[in-house]
Amino acid sequence: MKYTYTLALLLLHVSWTLAQNQPLKLGIAGLSHTHVHWILGYNKNDVTLVGIVESDSILVQKYADQYGFSREIVYGSLEDLYANVEVEAIAAFGTIFDHLEVVEKSAPRGIDVMVEKPLAVSNEHANRMAELAEKYNIPLITNYETTWYPTNHKAKELLDAEAIGDLQKIIVSDGHRGPKKIGVNKEFLDWLTDPVLNGGGALFDFGCYGANLATWLQKGKRPISVTAITQQLQPGNNPKVDDECIIILEYENSNAVLQPSWNWPMGRKDMEIYGLTGALYVDNKRDLRIRMAEGYDGFTEEKMTLSDLQTPYDNPFSYFAYLIRGDLEMQPYDLSSIENNLIVVEILEAARKSAIEKKTIYLTKDR
Repeated sequence: MKYTYTLALLLLHVSWTLAQNQPLKLGIAGLSHTHVHWILGYNKNDVTLVGIVESDSILVQKYADQYGFSREIVYGSLEDLYANVEVEAIAAFGTIFDHLEVVEKSAPRGIDVMVEKPLAVSNEHANRMAELAEKYNIPLITNYETTWYPTNHKAKELLDAEAIGDLQKIIVSDGHRGPKKIGVNKEFLDWLTDPVLNGGGALFDFGCYGANLATWLQKGKRPISVTAITQQLQPGNNPKVDDECIIILEYENSNAVLQPSWNWPMGRKDMEIYGLTGALYVDNKRDLRIRMAEGYDGFTEEKMTLSDLQTPYDNPFSYFAYLIRGDLEMQPYDLSSIENNLIVVEILEAARKSAIEKKTIYLTKDR
């Protein structure tokens, strides 16, 4: 009897180990978000693509020709995908409005969900998604390109170590010349410039980056107030949505200024962090500068060029696989977390309201 029990434990351990080492069986919900190129071109062995949901046959053929996947793995709906294929997790690459539907159809089946930024188009959608994730005990994570920047993580490490003194101000600038000017494909452009399907224009498309980073650096604090202005500097290209925005977040002892725009002369995703004694400049994914104050306007400067983060912290798909397999633990208010991204959507909705009503929006003390 003892040997039978020992053998059973051994077999259970072997089975668990094999399951841990198996690639994550990932499906894709939608192909219209061009960030989908990241997973279609993915070449690590921790994830395997088992199915795609997309009704646009022309778009499917375009990507099938480019990446070589079989059209036999493409389905017209999530229901069809789940009825025919074993799927462990789903990644949403359709409209932001569709994120809620993906969670509604996946969570009850115990299928874990990753969405592209931002989490949702409104607090109503975001809160419903969070409720479903909690009810069915699934991870629900949001992917941002900047989550995988080693410079952002180094900057937080330095800030937490008080290398520049107490936090005073965060400035985050994100965007490019505008989706039409940079040649975004029609399938993406049609909903990216739709106020319902995307939640807004540059405000939602790029404002979410700064809100996500500010919430992380503030260790999950919600701002006291949100003040925003929006403009439409390219009415011909973006007739339905804003393309220029400035958002001011007020915290108890600091503030953040977010500058999402479709009017920058060049693409950018950079951040400045100011403390009492110095400043951190995250110039891009790899270049970071540390300035320490000297006298009135003098300073010393140290420059760093950083290497990529180690797997699974270098890309969303390895991270998702390791999270689901239990090989890493996501902390509350981490960049991908539901706690952080509920605050992000709260900030974006308040900013949208502030711009429309032309006044500061004060957030309630409790969610």
